[in-house]
Amino acid sequence: MSDANIGIGDIHWLMDILQNIDVGLVVLDRNYNIQLWNGFMESHSGVSPQNAKDQNLFQLCPEIPQDWFKQKSEAVFQLKTRTFTIWEQRPYLFKFKNYRPITGRTAMMYQNTSIIPLESVDKTVDHICIIVYDVTDVAVNHEDARSANESLLELNSVDQLTELPNRVIWEQDVRREHARCKRSGNPSSIAIFDIDNLAAINAQHGHRVGDRVLKTVSDSLQQTMRQTDLPCRFGGDLFAVLLVDTDAQSAMEFAERIRTIIHGLIVRQGDQPIQITTSIGLAAFDADFSTETDWLLAANKALLHAKQQGGNQTTLYHPSMRKS
Repeated sequence: MSDANIGIGDIHWLMDILQNIDVGLVVLDRNYNIQLWNGFMESHSGVSPQNAKDQNLFQLCPEIPQDWFKQKSEAVFQLKTRTFTIWEQRPYLFKFKNYRPITGRTAMMYQNTSIIPLESVDKTVDHICIIVYDVTDVAVNHEDARSANESLLELNSVDQLTELPNRVIWEQDVRREHARCKRSGNPSSIAIFDIDNLAAINAQHGHRVGDRVLKTVSDSLQQTMRQTDLPCRFGGDLFAVLLVDTDAQSAMEFAERIRTIIHGLIVRQGDQPIQITTSIGLAAFDADFSTETDWLLAANKALLHAKQQGGNQTTLYHPSMRKS
């Protein structure tokens, strides 16, 4: 008698645990009718275990895709192996609202689920158990981290002063364009700009004025470019533009246009006007440029030539500059 009482007590404790455990438990028979629906499921669905008992899962929870769920479950029934679904594959199995105060930014509960076989005494599997884990905190934190990483990547890829892409991002575009031009033979050009005497402006008027000069040049550059042109702040007082599908003549016309516009710009420090000029080096794509670095070096040699000639002018690269 005492042994029987212990057995009944054990069952009572076990049922109490199943009803109060902080995961969802659902037992299904071979026809997907519900045999167990614990307190977690009741709390989040509003359906009591008594009302859920013997109801068909897909009628009670129409949000569960039948074909997908049956395909996963049949493997559990037949192979007697468990299967898993994580929130990154499917955000939830049961469409429960999220009531957790910390993660209130998401409307639905994110869930990981396991489906495990329940063997009978004769080793057959006529029932399966769905275990539902609330992983909303983990999912939201993961999404926050991903969003933060994307924002950081975007922040690191853009120059904060000029709002232009930085050199690292731009050089990736140049690498792709170099490969495209090699493959197709289409023309493209690189223009590198240097603001004349920015160091003297910084020394005389301070770096805040120098920053205003850089921003003024950047704004003018962005207003003058075509949508297909790819600009960047190369570093310091250098800007660069990748002129896609642009031959040497068209690149020269663009460069002279922007040089003339910049020459007409004035930045004022009090009553004192500060004249801005720029020197520009151009390099049209040439099949002899074996790498994108050769292409960039050619544009830089043309820029040095423009500076050596007194600045405020544009120079187009010629192979004769290679040894200079």
